[in-house]
Amino acid sequence: MGKGRKKVVYNDAFWAGIFLLPSLIGLVIFTIYPLFKSLYLSFTDWDFVHKANFIGAGNYVKMVSDTKFLRVLQNTLAYTAVTVPVLIIVPLVLAVALNQKIKGIRFFRAAYFVPVIASTVSVSLIWQWMFNADFGMVNYILGVLGIPGPNWLTDKSFALPAVMFTSIWKNVGYNMMLFLAGLQNIPGDYYEVAELEKITILQKFRYITVPLLKPTTLFVTIITIINSFQVFDQVVIMTGGGPARHSSVLVHYIYQNAFKFYNMGYACALGWVLAAIIFILTLIMFVINGRSDG
Repeated sequence: MGKGRKKVVYNDAFWAGIFLLPSLIGLVIFTIYPLFKSLYLSFTDWDFVHKANFIGAGNYVKMVSDTKFLRVLQNTLAYTAVTVPVLIIVPLVLAVALNQKIKGIRFFRAAYFVPVIASTVSVSLIWQWMFNADFGMVNYILGVLGIPGPNWLTDKSFALPAVMFTSIWKNVGYNMMLFLAGLQNIPGDYYEVAELEKITILQKFRYITVPLLKPTTLFVTIITIINSFQVFDQVVIMTGGGPARHSSVLVHYIYQNAFKFYNMGYACALGWVLAAIIFILTLIMFVINGRSDG
């Protein structure tokens, strides 16, 4: 075997490229190509049937006067504004409570994590039944307390809050576990010194726990924001986006334009607007985190 062939055979970079090639091909075919294809289609009027005609920024201009888009954007922002703070504060409090060395604490950790394991579809079906106006458990409990229960899933004022509650109930355990992992990485020396200094529980939480959890908090905040803008299953199953789009969100509207109205060009444009919003909000979070560090 010549020296040139030996170099090839024993070249780590060459073999690394060979083994990575199938994954790279898959990445190009199933991720990168569709990404740029959807960007191109967002400037067309493609409808699955006819040839795609280039219309420039027509789809993006259309959004400004599209009342349905403005409604679902408002719903999505409202959903995010409510669920994100709750899915940060509640899991953090639970994580601190469940980080104590108490007998049987693992049972409570597992109990809070069970909804995370369940599929979104099954959770949505369960809460669809729970929120049923005629025989749902929620209205039954309210009735026992003497409070008249509303039509949760068909009332304009309660449909979106019902979806919000379901999402919070399902995801609170996941964020709790992330915070719990972050808490367990904080050296115990800080708390031992705090005990010697007779610092209160609230002071320990404010001056030790919160600052040292900043990387975890940033990560939880970003993934929670991303997930909130991508909510879909709960909406489709529980309300179908109704009534009168009062619970419809951006991903649901994108899905409808693509596969119900066959307006794929407009759906692609909506998808890129959604991606831009998520990117901007994520960037803002990194900037805020960087300033607070400084």
